[in-house]
Amino acid sequence: QVQLVESGGGLVRPGGSLRLSCTVSKSIFNTRNMAWYRQAPGEQRIGVAWIARSGYSEYTDSVKGRFTISKNNADATVYLQMTNLKAEDTGVYYCNTHPGPLNFWGQGTQVTVSS
Repeated sequence: QVQLVESGGGLVRPGGSLRLSCTVSKSIFNTRNMAWYRQAPGEQRIGVAWIARSGYSEYTDSVKGRFTISKNNADATVYLQMTNLKAEDTGVYYCNTHPGPLNFWGQGTQVTVSS
């Protein structure tokens, strides 16, 4: 069964931290690079970080130095450690493949950064 299940979001003050998790079907995890995407209110979904099967990773400029993407191969989980969060990080975060997401999405996890 193909699945993408995100968790770990919440309400956090500016400067705070959160760690997102995404459980991925092994059939996907073992064959594709993975990424975290964000959809802010009223905006299109954008990629914020991706990680290759080799472990190589890249980040969009706005999160460099603050976010870290990682993965656990044993349990097919992708993580996004977010630190020094800003209001503009607010949105629903999704994991999916990279480049080019699959034709379905998980439910996402809401991250709200507000004082």
